[in-house]
Amino acid sequence: MVRQLGRSRTRPTRPPVAAHAARPPASAPGERRAGSAVDGGPDGRRHGRRSRWSPAAAIRSALSGRSVAGQVFVFQVVIVLLLVVVAVVALVLQSRHDSTMEARNRSLAVAETFANAPGTREALSSPDPSAILQPRAEAARAATKVDFIVVMNTEGVRYTHPIPDRIGKRFVGTVGPALAGGTVVEEITGTIGPLVQAVVPIKAPDGKVVGLVSAGITTEHVGGAANRQLPLVLFTAAGGLVLATAGTALVSRRLLRQTRGLGPREMTRMYEHHDAVLHAVREGVLIVDGDGDLLLANDEARRLLALPDDAEGRRVGDLGLPADTAELLASGRVATDEVRLVKDRLLAINQRPTHLRGGPHGSVATLRDSTELRALSGRAEVARERLDMLYAAGAGIGTSLDVTRTAEELAELAVPRVADFVTVDLFGAVLSGEQPTAGAELRRTALAGIRRDPPLYPVGERIRFVPTSPQARSLREGRATLEPSLRDAPGWQAQDYELTSQALNYGIHSLITAPLRAGSLILGMVTFWRSENAEPFDTEDLALAEELVARAAVSIDNARRYTREHTMAVTLQRSLLPRRLPDQDALEIAYRYLPAQAGVGGDWFDVLPLSGARVALVVGDVVGHGLHAAATMGRLRTAVHNFSSLDLAPDELLGLLDELVAQIQDEAAEGGGAHITGATCLYAIYDPVVQRCSIARAGHPPPALIRPDGGVEFLDVSAGPPLGLGGLPFETADVEVAEGSRLVLYTDGLVESREQDIDVGLDLLRTSLEQAGPSPEDTCRAVLDSRLAARPSDDIALIVARTQALGPDRVAACEVPSDPAAVAEVRAALTRRLTEWGLEDMAFTTELIMSELVTNAIRYGGTPIRVRVLRDRSLICEVFDSSNTAPHLRYAAMTDEGGRGLFLVAQLADRWGTRYLPGGKVIWAEQPLP
Repeated sequence: MVRQLGRSRTRPTRPPVAAHAARPPASAPGERRAGSAVDGGPDGRRHGRRSRWSPAAAIRSALSGRSVAGQVFVFQVVIVLLLVVVAVVALVLQSRHDSTMEARNRSLAVAETFANAPGTREALSSPDPSAILQPRAEAARAATKVDFIVVMNTEGVRYTHPIPDRIGKRFVGTVGPALAGGTVVEEITGTIGPLVQAVVPIKAPDGKVVGLVSAGITTEHVGGAANRQLPLVLFTAAGGLVLATAGTALVSRRLLRQTRGLGPREMTRMYEHHDAVLHAVREGVLIVDGDGDLLLANDEARRLLALPDDAEGRRVGDLGLPADTAELLASGRVATDEVRLVKDRLLAINQRPTHLRGGPHGSVATLRDSTELRALSGRAEVARERLDMLYAAGAGIGTSLDVTRTAEELAELAVPRVADFVTVDLFGAVLSGEQPTAGAELRRTALAGIRRDPPLYPVGERIRFVPTSPQARSLREGRATLEPSLRDAPGWQAQDYELTSQALNYGIHSLITAPLRAGSLILGMVTFWRSENAEPFDTEDLALAEELVARAAVSIDNARRYTREHTMAVTLQRSLLPRRLPDQDALEIAYRYLPAQAGVGGDWFDVLPLSGARVALVVGDVVGHGLHAAATMGRLRTAVHNFSSLDLAPDELLGLLDELVAQIQDEAAEGGGAHITGATCLYAIYDPVVQRCSIARAGHPPPALIRPDGGVEFLDVSAGPPLGLGGLPFETADVEVAEGSRLVLYTDGLVESREQDIDVGLDLLRTSLEQAGPSPEDTCRAVLDSRLAARPSDDIALIVARTQALGPDRVAACEVPSDPAAVAEVRAALTRRLTEWGLEDMAFTTELIMSELVTNAIRYGGTPIRVRVLRDRSLICEVFDSSNTAPHLRYAAMTDEGGRGLFLVAQLADRWGTRYLPGGKVIWAEQPLP
């Protein structure tokens, strides 16, 4: 229809008389009357009287189907008839389905009730079950209105039946599931015809099936209810059809009245007249389809937009219109009196989509010449720019959680759209994440401007504003202050006469200062300066500055809070990590710890000296970031310290640590606190005497070993489950480590990330280890230089330990017979070895310690007994026996004959203790070397 209207404008308009003459003389009366309503007389002029619309003729035209209303009526009646037929069929089918389901449910309920009724189970074990059950079954059948209730034994032989001669015969139906303790509901053809029946078991107290009960309803009774409802359904459908037809007739009558009984051709001629009216109005009208093509433009729209003659059918963007106008017309969005500048005209555009009420996709736009509004367009543009700037402030300020950067973003955004120069001054406490105190000095945090040499305090300057300055007044009153003319502002000039004089000579003539307020907290202030723009700031600029600063204050306060939390978390984490490595000679160690880019995590490491010159290496990771992860890491690290003092094997230590993590998780669940997602740990013990490393890990990445020849391998250590899962044991792997090898322990942040799989990370780590220098420091540097192009997204802990051996010249060992006389020989051998080592001064004390330890082993321990003395950073005496009984230190009474040996050892030795082995125990004592 729309395209037809567009064509009617370009072709010559045929006089109405021609259309009247071209009509066949044998046309219907209704058609002739319709034509007379719009056509003129034989001379081409309109009659002086107006033709009347006859309802009778219009109804006949509608029923004939020639009018638009008649065609609509016939179509609607057909649709209603089809819907009624479909509804009747659906109702009948649904009614029958509901009746069948009712029969299934009723038969099942009756069967279950009778099976569980008192006396039913007992009657089955009587001499004549039918004599007892038949009357009950018939009474129940009559009461429940089912067609039969049959009780049978487990072989399917009936005890009851509505027809007595069927008693004693086998039941027709499925009984297998019921014999297994289930129920059966089925539709079959039984002895009384097609029926729906249910079979349920009769169970003894021990659950054994002792009989079966079946109840059912014949199909004749099932379908009877549906057949009885059919007349009502048909009557209701007939009534609905009548009502729908009547409603359709009313709608068609209304449509007939609105179209005046016109047929399609008369409607076409009517729209031709409408087309003429469309081009006669003095308001531009444009119709654009959903693809942005111009369908129609009346004469006024062509004049206002200066459209070419072939504009219709072309895209709106190709008509030479301004970009914003073309975008609006092609978008199809709703617009109300939006002003657009088109050449020298200001056009008010109203636009509505055409598909809101079922029409075709597209839009209709009307144009009014509103050139008199040109004076207002400048102010409207300024308002739009300010709104755009506030929107940009919401998106551009606060992109990071850094206080200084957020202040810089505010200053950069406001220049030059609000001011020529912008300064941001914050209290010093805000920069460190704390709350500012009243009267504290401010620090210039950001400065941005159109030039780089303004005579203003530089960034980093500490400032105290005098009470008469606008800045001090703004801080004191908590609201923005406007100084339109700085030459007439003695309070501002009193801040620094020399600097303010330079600013005035520079051209700075007006300012606005606004406090950065976040709730009741004032974080600092922002000052807007104007120099190049000759117009001073006004009240509209003041309102804009207040809004801009208010939005920025929220972001700065968020950054301040984050800085405080981050600082607290980092401080806690640093306090929990080792400050220095302990002194020991078994391993040469270098380490690195890199916190994550955002927040602190739960990665930790430790180096723990153990008895017998051994050293334990620990690397762990608590999943997550923040204070809770750091605190949990501290608890686990403390636990590892405590467990390691017991000289436990790596797998046993991880088992205890696993129980601790599970306990922490339970505490968090009960208290509603943050839950630990998981934790991993690797625990390794290196023995420099035998050059063996015992390793166990709980869900942690495998350690790497760099052999003395430079080869790299990842040690095959059973991974074990992460800590806290429980239920699975951990395994210890013993690895022979040559002297000069390097053990590399790390957390998963080094080899795994969101962008990289762990297998790829392990391959890259192997490559960097192969290219690393010989020392642990070189290895750490090479790994981090090759793996970290930017700050990591997760914490990284890295330990590189080069192994050293405790040679045979520093170890003395022998076996001791289980004879008290052997103690003297041990003392003598010990004295000789101490003399060789140049430790004669320690001989007496060492002999006492060794005598007591060996005597205890002979008296209370088991064979074999071995003695070992190590010269490391301290002198270590060890006595092994096969007994697992641990000695205890106690105070001996004056009358006790024994009990003073270990007390003497504890007094003479620097440290002493017991270490359990798979075949016994070791009692050791250490003395510092002179």
